[in-house]
Amino acid sequence: MGSPRSATPDNMAIRTGESSCPTKGKSEAEDGSGWVITIVFLALLIDLLGFTLILPLLPSILEYYSKNDDGFYLSLQHGVDWFAAVIGVPLERKYNTVLFGGLIGSIFSILQFFFSPLTGAASDCLGRRPIMLLTVVGLIASYALWAISRSFGIFLLSRVLGGISKGNVSLSTAIIADLHSPKARSKGMAMIGVAFSLGFTVGPMIGAYLAMETGKGEVFYLRSALLALMFAVADLIFIFFLLPETLPKEKRVSSMMCGFQAGIDLLSPLALFQFSAVTRGKDSPSRENLQNLKVLGLVYFLYLFLFSGLEYTLSFLTHQRFQFSSMQQGKMFFFIGMTMAVIQGGYTRRIRPGCEIKAVKRAIMLLIPAFLLIGWAGNVTVLSTGLLLYSFAAAIVVPCLSAVVSGYGSASQKGTVMGILRSLGALARALGPILSAAVYWLAGAEVCFTVCAVLFLLPLILLGYIKQQTKEE
Repeated sequence: MGSPRSATPDNMAIRTGESSCPTKGKSEAEDGSGWVITIVFLALLIDLLGFTLILPLLPSILEYYSKNDDGFYLSLQHGVDWFAAVIGVPLERKYNTVLFGGLIGSIFSILQFFFSPLTGAASDCLGRRPIMLLTVVGLIASYALWAISRSFGIFLLSRVLGGISKGNVSLSTAIIADLHSPKARSKGMAMIGVAFSLGFTVGPMIGAYLAMETGKGEVFYLRSALLALMFAVADLIFIFFLLPETLPKEKRVSSMMCGFQAGIDLLSPLALFQFSAVTRGKDSPSRENLQNLKVLGLVYFLYLFLFSGLEYTLSFLTHQRFQFSSMQQGKMFFFIGMTMAVIQGGYTRRIRPGCEIKAVKRAIMLLIPAFLLIGWAGNVTVLSTGLLLYSFAAAIVVPCLSAVVSGYGSASQKGTVMGILRSLGALARALGPILSAAVYWLAGAEVCFTVCAVLFLLPLILLGYIKQQTKEE
């Protein structure tokens, strides 16, 4: 660290205040953080390009198994039909596909909820590099299963294996959290956001193009699956040769059981919200810092819970109210992704350490009119205005909250802390779409989006309880 540190780990919590925006610290060239950020950014971008190839193909994949009278698929379809009937979803193939895709997405998120903290805890003991490589090997196996799948059971197994192995994202944030400089951590979290925006913008376009170019007699998703496999193999080679280890052996937890016991604490949602795993051992944070962590975790959960709900029901709204085709929806999400990438690359990564909470508050205040404009939009112009505000705010909140949380915990706890945060996000993404879809179809789009807008006042109020930190790194 730049300046002398006290003997306790509480000096890690240094950037939650709003009144000052410190700028001191070592240069990135001096401490090598610029190189680490670049490698993490490129590795995550390669990973996300492969991961998102499937997104535009999912409706066609579900239709493919439906037409083949796949028994396992049809049994799950009965459950989706029951849920649709309960909440009053119209009997249209488009809506059915969105609901079924939401079911698969929720399964994926629940798996991340369980395995992200375990992955983080393992990396606190064994180091970031070996666990990162292990998760990529899991993704390679997942894509290989997808490429050879000709039944829905094998396809679902590939998604399950992918969900278990997606801990590489929380590991990326843990690697950034290992960096000494607060400025480098803020920039690193923003660049992770840029990787997500670019990956979720470019990847689906490539996947859709490859599906259109399918040869005669060839399964339409084979090329995308093979390209995803190639991306994962390239990512493995890239990480093996270029990613340095950011957690030295002397800073790791003493035993595997210690790391995993902390991870097991996180399988309970109550323990998750209490950040119980970081209270173990001599490096336990102070009461004030632990309270800050709990508030930040709850804010993160509430934000993603509401955000993922809008993200999911947006497909319903644009199809029902504006009769958007799949191509028009693709253009809409391209607009959102590119806007977020520009904001994250040009603005978010330049937010000074100590100013993140203030930036998050401003962004959440923008989300309230954004949700109202989208929910009550009578024409595409009003919808586009709402989406612009939505994209701007979304480009700021997660990177800034991640940067603040990364300042908490000792060096041997960073993987667990960031695993908790990722796990909270996964839980929010598993629950948000289900509840928002129910409210949307039972009460209407206007009520759904208005309620979400009002509920954004909760994280805004909670952020006021974050106590200002005075210690410096």
